[in-house]
Amino acid sequence: MTTDVHESHTSGPTSTALLVDTVGSNFQATARRFPDREALIDLPSGRRWSYAELDAAVDALGRGLLAAGIAKGDRVGIWAPNVPEWVLMQYATAKIGAILVNVNPAYRVHELKYAVQQSGMKMIVALPEFKGSDYQGMVAQVRPECPELELAVYIGTPSWEALVAGGEDLPADAVERALAALKPDDPINIQYTSGTTGYPKGATLSHRNILNNGFFVTETIGFTEQDKLCVPVPFYHCFGMVMANLGATSHGAAIVIPAASFDAAATLAAVAQERCTALYGVPTMFIAELNLPDFASYDLSSLRTGIMAGSPCPVEVMKRCMAEMHMEGVSIAYGMTETSPVSMQTLMDDDVAHRTGTVGQVHPHLEVKIVDPDTGATVPRGTPGEFCTRGYSVMLGYWNDPEKTAGAIDVQGWMHTGDLAVMFDDGYVNIVGRIKDMVIRGGENLYPREIEEFLYQHPDIADVQVIGVPDPRYGEELCAWLLMKPGAEPLDAAAVAAYCEGHLSRHKIPRYVLVVNEFPMTVTGKVRKMDMRERTVEILGL
Repeated sequence: MTTDVHESHTSGPTSTALLVDTVGSNFQATARRFPDREALIDLPSGRRWSYAELDAAVDALGRGLLAAGIAKGDRVGIWAPNVPEWVLMQYATAKIGAILVNVNPAYRVHELKYAVQQSGMKMIVALPEFKGSDYQGMVAQVRPECPELELAVYIGTPSWEALVAGGEDLPADAVERALAALKPDDPINIQYTSGTTGYPKGATLSHRNILNNGFFVTETIGFTEQDKLCVPVPFYHCFGMVMANLGATSHGAAIVIPAASFDAAATLAAVAQERCTALYGVPTMFIAELNLPDFASYDLSSLRTGIMAGSPCPVEVMKRCMAEMHMEGVSIAYGMTETSPVSMQTLMDDDVAHRTGTVGQVHPHLEVKIVDPDTGATVPRGTPGEFCTRGYSVMLGYWNDPEKTAGAIDVQGWMHTGDLAVMFDDGYVNIVGRIKDMVIRGGENLYPREIEEFLYQHPDIADVQVIGVPDPRYGEELCAWLLMKPGAEPLDAAAVAAYCEGHLSRHKIPRYVLVVNEFPMTVTGKVRKMDMRERTVEILGL
C-alpha cells in the first residue's frame, strides 16, 4: 500500500494480480479443480450440490435459457429470496452472457414495473409467492405495460421444469460456446439502488467488477476450499451475490443457505449443524443473533471469520462477535453497490482498535481519497470529507442513464460516494456518516455515528439510531431512537442526557428520545433514516 502522509489519499496493494476471467469461466475452473467438494447447501429444502453437480445444473439451466431465446446482453430478472435457484440463475446467466437484473424481494407492483421497464427485461424468473407477496400476480399485472417482457418462469412450478428441459436438445457444448464469446468487461449484472431520493438507478456491473471484488473480499479473510460460509444476507444485494457467492466460488468454498430470508435462530443453527467457518451479516443481524434467549446453546466453535458490513458497525457488537461467536478473524468491510461493492476492509491481523474503530484500509488494485464536498480538493489526513474511490471496481455506469452516471463518476474516473469519512495517518479510514445524514445544529456539524457508538455502550440499549429533526432555534436538533434489551426499562430523554453528561459535549446530547420496537429497514437490513425523520416529525409534532 502506498500512502501520502499529508493528504487523505492512498492506493491498495497489487501483489496479487487481478483475475482476468469471466464469472462463468472462473466458476467452471473451480468446479474442475474441486469437483467433489461441497459447493451449495440449502438447509430449508435439504438439497446439496458438489461443485461438479452444481456446474452440471448451471449448464443445464444455461442451455434452457439459450433454447428460450436468451442471448448475450439480454436482461433476465431474478425475483426471489435466498433459494438455490437464485444461485443457479446467477451462474447460468453469467455463462451465456445474459445480464442478470436483481429484483428486490420487497418490491411492490409499481417498483417491479419500473425495474422491468427501465432495464428492458426480456425474461423474469421468480418464486410464485413469498411471505404474502403474490409475485406471480404482480408480474401478470405489469406485463401489459412491459412489451419487452416476453417470458415469465416460476421456480418450483412446471414452467421452471420446462425451462430446464427445453435445453436438452441443444448441443452439449452450447453453453461452452456462449461462454467463449464473453469478455471480462462485458456487463453482467444490474442492481437497483434503494431510490431514497427519487427513482432507483440501475448500477451496471461487469464480470471484472464483481468477480474480482468477491475474490479479494474473501482473499482478505483467508478463504480456501476448506471454508464453509453461512449466508443470511440477501442474494439480490452485492453482499450476498458478490461478497458471499463469488467470494466462495472463486476459492472453492461452500455456500450454506440457512433460510430463505433472515432468521437469527436458523442462522446459528446452520452454523452449528454444518460447522461453518465463516458468517456474514449486517450489524442488525448480529445483534439479533447475540440477543437470542438461547444464544449460549448454539455450538459456534467452528467459526473463525466473517464479515460485518452494510451499515456502521457498533464497537460493542463487534467485540461480542469476536469473543462470544468465536469470530476472532471477523472483518469490517465498506463499500457501495456502485463499487461492486467493497472499497475498504480490515485485515485479520489488525488489532482490535483498527477492527472496531475503522472500516480498514483500501482494497487491492483500488485508490481512495477524501475530498472537500464543496471544492473537490483532497483534504489533509484527520479531516472529514467525501469518500471517493476509483479502480477496477467502479461500475460501468447507471443503466441507460448517462446523466446520473456523469453525476456520480467524474471525468478522472473517481466514484463520489456521498459518504463522509476521515483518513488517519496510517491510511485507515473511518466512515462518520452520510453527507445527507450529517446534522447541522446551530452551525455545528454533528456526526450521528459518534453519538450512536457512545450510546451503544449503555447496558440497557440493544440498538440505537440518531437522526436530525427540524428545530426553529438551532435549525436541527438530535433525536435518538432506541431499541431496549429484553426486560430493560425504557429510557427517556432525561435518562439519556444523564448517561451522556460528562462524556459528550452538550450539543451532541440528543434532545429527543423515542423508544421503539423496531427501526424502519430496507430488505438488506439498512436503516431508513429518511423514514425515521418523517415519523419523528409526526410523532413529536415538530
